[in-house]
Amino acid sequence: MDFDQVFYDLVDLDLGEILENEPMYKHTTLKVGGPTRFFVRIKDVEGLKRGLIYCRDHRVKHMVIGKGSDVLFSDKEYEGVIFSLDGLNQVHINGLEIKAGAGVSMIYLAYEAAKTGLSGFEFMGGIPGTIGGGVYMNAGAYKYCFADVLSSALILNESGEFITLNKENMHFGYRHSILQEHKDWILIEATFTMQTRDPQEIMEVLDNRKEKRMSTQPWNFASAGSIFRNPEKKSAWKYIDECGLRGYEIGGAQVSPKHSNFIVNNGYASARDVLELILLVEKTVFDRFHVELEKEVILVNWE
Repeated sequence: MDFDQVFYDLVDLDLGEILENEPMYKHTTLKVGGPTRFFVRIKDVEGLKRGLIYCRDHRVKHMVIGKGSDVLFSDKEYEGVIFSLDGLNQVHINGLEIKAGAGVSMIYLAYEAAKTGLSGFEFMGGIPGTIGGGVYMNAGAYKYCFADVLSSALILNESGEFITLNKENMHFGYRHSILQEHKDWILIEATFTMQTRDPQEIMEVLDNRKEKRMSTQPWNFASAGSIFRNPEKKSAWKYIDECGLRGYEIGGAQVSPKHSNFIVNNGYASARDVLELILLVEKTVFDRFHVELEKEVILVNWE
């Protein structure tokens, strides 16, 4: 593929800032990952649409990310285009309704809603990702998730058309949405229906949960959040603990001593270290309990 031509074409499309050979460790919460040929900070929805159509028409490998949580890029070069949706960060509040772009930080939105006395986002006050990733995964905590508050989603489909889906059409399940069934669909904006509550009460809930997270999770180390989904019978961390893997290390990657469903980067981990540790945990738990842990983190560019 003539990547020089691809670069000139992307510039002509006026998509936003384009970085060449950009290391993905700069754009993932695990702080690992090799370079991508092109990293594009999308400036608006129409630019994203132009970029995606171009890549599909010219068979250019591509992917869309938010803040890079829940993804594990390999150490090798990604020979294509990574589109970052950080620029889709608009928030509009109208009565009990909140519209938020895919690039909006979940933590930021939880606190913004709290300031105006809108309740419903307390569960996401400590999740280090964006609305796009949160809806994609139906992220949740404290027995609440996106399915509890989302009323509709604006999506750019594989044909470059904008479609709106209501909550029922989103096929929400545990850490699942219809976006996982349609890999070429991109969430553009989500609309949420909230409830009124005293702002101080919401802030207290957020602050208490933040304090709990800081005491039980490795917030001061690079990680992707929870590595595994919880099996039906008990939490993933309990299986990992019972295998004696809390604190286990491969290279610079470690099963967190603070929370064993987190794998942390001790500052010098490679993506390979992280993947090998994930695979070791999976095998050890399966060999002992015959339970298959399902990864919550998405593997990118490993084939």
